[in-house]
Amino acid sequence: MYSKLYSKMSQIPKKIMIADDDPGIVDAVEMLLEFEGYSVTTTVDGSTVLDMKDELPDLLLLDIWMSGEDGRDICRQLKATPATKNIPVIMVSASRDIEQSAIDAGADDFLAKPFEMNELLAKIEKLTR
Repeated sequence: MYSKLYSKMSQIPKKIMIADDDPGIVDAVEMLLEFEGYSVTTTVDGSTVLDMKDELPDLLLLDIWMSGEDGRDICRQLKATPATKNIPVIMVSASRDIEQSAIDAGADDFLAKPFEMNELLAKIEKLTR
């Protein structure tokens, strides 16, 4: 038991970036992920996602509809850029009928809002292994 706990604690936490223009969702998901041991950065401005240079996340949780930005366009640009093309992207949207367009834009997975936190955690775990 101790060695299992120690090995989990000694791992470097995975970095998750949340890009969503709903502060309530950002706060709730950030608290959950930090509680689960992830290192979390957030933005409510989609254009800042494309400015990532140094500290690239291990996974991006990206809202499709952000003020002034379409998350699918951001995803396409990330997947077309050598430095960011391998970052897994989970796209989220309140609109369930655009899952296919998210996948077509290069998203690795999709979640419809409102989503279950356990479902989000399972998808993150799967994509950051």
